[in-house]
Amino acid sequence: MARFRLQVVLSQAQGKHPAKRALEEAIVAALLVEPGIETAVIPHLYDLDAQHPGRLCLEGIKGDMVMLSWLYSRAAFWLLDRDGVKGREGQICLKPPSEDEEEVEPPKGIGSLNPPDRFIYCLDLRESDKHEDYMAEIRRIAAECRERADAKANAPMMVDLGVKVNGEAGNGSQFSPAKLLQTPGRRWHPVIDYSRCTNCMECIDFCLFGVYGVDDQQRILVDQQDNCKKGCPACSRVCPEHAIMFPEYKTPAIAGAPVGGIESLKIDLTKLFGGTDAINIAAQERDRELVADGRAAVGLSVGIPKRQADKADEPKDDLDKLMDQLDEFE
Repeated sequence: MARFRLQVVLSQAQGKHPAKRALEEAIVAALLVEPGIETAVIPHLYDLDAQHPGRLCLEGIKGDMVMLSWLYSRAAFWLLDRDGVKGREGQICLKPPSEDEEEVEPPKGIGSLNPPDRFIYCLDLRESDKHEDYMAEIRRIAAECRERADAKANAPMMVDLGVKVNGEAGNGSQFSPAKLLQTPGRRWHPVIDYSRCTNCMECIDFCLFGVYGVDDQQRILVDQQDNCKKGCPACSRVCPEHAIMFPEYKTPAIAGAPVGGIESLKIDLTKLFGGTDAINIAAQERDRELVADGRAAVGLSVGIPKRQADKADEPKDDLDKLMDQLDEFE
């Protein structure tokens, strides 16, 4: 029986922020002396194109994997899925649940297409500034994976990546640390959370830049990601299931924060006080990019979800009640 080893990959932050680099280095140093762990370091996950050695390294991992990145766990998992690094989402217990924390909505989307029987655990490096917290979680995950492998009476299939960040060479010299850490260009594109996506196609109707398409099974996908306009998250605002993420956007709900808590609401405070809502903001963002391309602005006349007009009255939730109270106050 092959010796069990858990693959841990650390995705570096964009830029060279001293505190972020210090945390990364502390985690890697601890991983190097941790038994049963294989470690690789790659550039920022969001920026890797299909030919980058870091992406090829990820594609070569066949067993359970831990990904540490400066992204929300949901965004990192579905970004990996989009890049062909598929599996089942592993449960993270990096921090105990807060009593005030709202329950995350259960997934109801079309799901990933043919994920293999392995688990991918995505840890957000913004959760703690102490490397010990991540090491404790990685040890818990390793024990969980080892127990699952023992239950199958067969160790997980691993590959020799030829990557030892302490300088030892492996068989795959094409995956040397120097090549893995080649600096990629910055990228901007949407990531679809298929656990939430219902294939409603509202994003492809709304986006006028050819970013979205469908596969041979008529499932929505990001087809031409380089057509996406840098800094524009408009399609995320119109998605009825909060399934479209832009991992580097400043607003947590759009960047991939868990859906269900108050931070998942895709509205500005201006909406609470009678200002512009998410649909109008999205239309304005799209118009700005159309004009920049030398095209005519279309406002709310194209691709705006018809569900808003046809939607039946529902019982008021807490947000509706809050808006009613604000109306009364005014």
